[in-house]
Amino acid sequence: MGERALHIGVDGRELLGRPTGVGRYLLEILRQWAQNTPHRYSIFIPGPPRQSPEGAPAGLPRHSPEGATAGLHAELGDRVEWVMDPGGRPGTWWEQMRLPGLVARSRPDVFFAAGYTAPLRLSFPNVVAIYDVSFWAHREWFSPREGIRRRWLTRASARRAHSVITISEFSADEIVRFLGVRRDRIRLAPPGAPVVHGRPERANREPIVLYVGSLFNRRRIPELIRAFAGVAEWLPEARLVIVGDNRTSPPIDPRGLAKELGVADRLEWLEYVSDAELEALYWRARVFVFLSEYEGFGMTPMEAIAHDVPAVLLDTPVAREVYGDGARLVSTTLPGVLKELLTDDDAHRRQLEAGRQRLARFSWAESAATVLRALEEAALR
Repeated sequence: MGERALHIGVDGRELLGRPTGVGRYLLEILRQWAQNTPHRYSIFIPGPPRQSPEGAPAGLPRHSPEGATAGLHAELGDRVEWVMDPGGRPGTWWEQMRLPGLVARSRPDVFFAAGYTAPLRLSFPNVVAIYDVSFWAHREWFSPREGIRRRWLTRASARRAHSVITISEFSADEIVRFLGVRRDRIRLAPPGAPVVHGRPERANREPIVLYVGSLFNRRRIPELIRAFAGVAEWLPEARLVIVGDNRTSPPIDPRGLAKELGVADRLEWLEYVSDAELEALYWRARVFVFLSEYEGFGMTPMEAIAHDVPAVLLDTPVAREVYGDGARLVSTTLPGVLKELLTDDDAHRRQLEAGRQRLARFSWAESAATVLRALEEAALR
């Protein structure tokens, strides 16, 4: 903890719109700061959050951006200021052209850029969070224009920042490799274990294989559907539920592939669900699958384990680092693993217990303290 209370500016764009991994990460960090720090905060957003006529959240779920802003305002009280730019729209232009002026007028001691990039014209010390560098490591996953924008801005932001926050040793190594950042400038602050609300006395598990996360080509959705089709022949009551918006390029058609494989009636694809609907799915599912080739961390398998659902991940360096034996790591044995966890209660129980032990290693309080120390060091340098 620093010797004096600081004024900390925060880019709050990720608290708007539908929740993302970055938005959830920032939200949990802010909640920890609200409980445990003496500092005051200016959170900058392009446009006001939608409110009900009485000024309260308009019936929104727990993790919605509007609910988040209202809840944080209540938790932080007079120490938080929402700096709203009514004419602004989230994006690079707002970040680089409008945000620097808003920050300059607010005059914080230090600024936290939580979503990969920071305003390059910022005249205050800053810390930037970079969760992965897939746009460097796998350029083929991005359009030329998008890839160039991400690579240039992220590298420039990292070089100008006092320090860089990331979420795994794997990502730290990648940042050193691709962005040229010295390892001693990188701080590791992984996500904490999810806090589960409304745990039922007894969950009614169904033979559901669940996937949650945006659909990217690197997450091997076709392989998941093909593996499920093999399981469905053997276990007719099994179902596959996919939750996430389709960001694949070249595009993948989950429903078309399921129809081709004869399991169209067994696949449910939901592009977006509310938090309440997602909670219900977690409590119904029997197995969670996440076959990503490249992640900085991978938060949704942790959410599944917290809801007593064993997780199956592709065997990658980051999966081994983060989950270890707390998840089943697979390469070519997915159908057999799915069959086992769907039908073998002892295997299900053993895997779940290993997952719970792994989750105990992760703490939002520790991660928030790490980010705060980086900001204090930047402000007091």
